Amino acid sequence: MNNDMIFYGRRVLFLGAHPDDIELGCGALIAHIVPHTEIRCVTLSDNQKNPALKNLVEEHYRSMDVLGVPREWAILGPFETRRFPHYRQEILEYLLDWNRKFQPDIIFVHTRADIHQDHGTVTEEALRAFRGKTVLGFDVIRSSYGFFPSFLVEVSQQDVDRKIQALAEYKTYAERYYFNPEITRATLIRNGAICERPYAEGFDILRIVGAFGCKEMLNACEE
Repeated sequence: MNNDMIFYGRRVLFLGAHPDDIELGCGALIAHIVPHTEIRCVTLSDNQKNPALKNLVEEHYRSMDVLGVPREWAILGPFETRRFPHYRQEILEYLLDWNRKFQPDIIFVHTRADIHQDHGTVTEEALRAFRGKTVLGFDVIRSSYGFFPSFLVEVSQQDVDRKIQALAEYKTYAERYYFNPEITRATLIRNGAICERPYAEGFDILRIVGAFGCKEMLNACEE
């Protein structure tokens, strides 16, 4: 008997500070849910102030394409990398606008265990902008300190493979240790081991908003 909790959202919003953050933290989950629900992947900076990263935008779009995310669902915002704390109010207003126009049911954003100043700012302002919504935190291994997944979502081997393939589109970062496919796969296996599944994507809980139901109530709703 499968006793997994079933959760869903008609519209799911993924928020990241920089190109690659969302794929690193949520790539397998995105591959798993994108055929079934409407999503947006909003990255607040295109990271183009650094001339060494000139190919990053196209790599990001190719990465999202591997996961099954159409280009119009992958949005790059206007904020300058490493200066997010200076634009805190503007970021809040940007996220409030996304709340109004997309009305997401679930939001995924950086974990509070992330010590990058841009990542932390996005998370703090997301919790303000999306009051009353479920918000889950994803891990970007290079910048987290003390992350432990408390919300685990089973994913398939195919989802894991697509996450690895998506990250391989980032030729700019090919030599960075956290893009090593063995690390990616090992992390998903480890998360799966925590919840006794082959693979899982792991998140921490920033806010859960829900209503308790039972089988009889669900059956009544379906009638």
